[in-house]
Amino acid sequence: MLLDVRDLTVYYESVLALDNVFLTVGDGEIVVMIGPNGAGKSTALKAICGLVKPKSGEILFQGENINGKQPYQLVKRGLCLVPEGRRVFSSMTVLENLEMGAYTRNDKKIFRDVDKVFNLFQVLKERQKQRAGTLSSGEQQMLAIGRALMLKPKLLLLDEPSLGLSPNYVNTVFEKIKEINKDGTTILIVEQNARMALEYADRGYVFEISKIAFEDKAENLLKDDKVRKAFLGGI
Repeated sequence: MLLDVRDLTVYYESVLALDNVFLTVGDGEIVVMIGPNGAGKSTALKAICGLVKPKSGEILFQGENINGKQPYQLVKRGLCLVPEGRRVFSSMTVLENLEMGAYTRNDKKIFRDVDKVFNLFQVLKERQKQRAGTLSSGEQQMLAIGRALMLKPKLLLLDEPSLGLSPNYVNTVFEKIKEINKDGTTILIVEQNARMALEYADRGYVFEISKIAFEDKAENLLKDDKVRKAFLGGI
């Protein structure tokens, strides 16, 4: 397993956010976490990235316990988060945002990887000299993902990548996520659009408040009556 989360418990002051959570992500997978708002999905991502300190449990990345590591240390190890809300550098150009994404690197392949991002997201190539703050929401999401790819992550964490996007951009973003995965990047996603996420994923975890209710292959979750009634609008 590339990522192995064991018995993870997280509190926000006295409020229990995660209660003895177990989850894994295998090398090469797309894994999604779905469930209601406030169930703990984003907290799990933040704990994995070192942004939240667990009360107890283990987080193993490539077999090493990374509890207590700082976010910048985890980025250097190949673990990168695209946060909810995109958070691009709005006053910088598209190209400058991508260059900022490579801030931990000092190799000679940075501009080759810029070209790879532009090949993946053609619209960014067309707007490379445009300020990021003037892009549409969908274009900003592509830029946020592209900036993260400049770090050459082994595990890419995406928090609500379709939030606030038009239906056309939702489809485009998930198609690009699939392409990124096929190119060798393992991906863990938190997503409110449960049906779309499961259609593109290998496996999924269904959260209830602070806990994982159940997990299975994505195709099985799409067919599960409880999941369909609760999250997919099915009967």
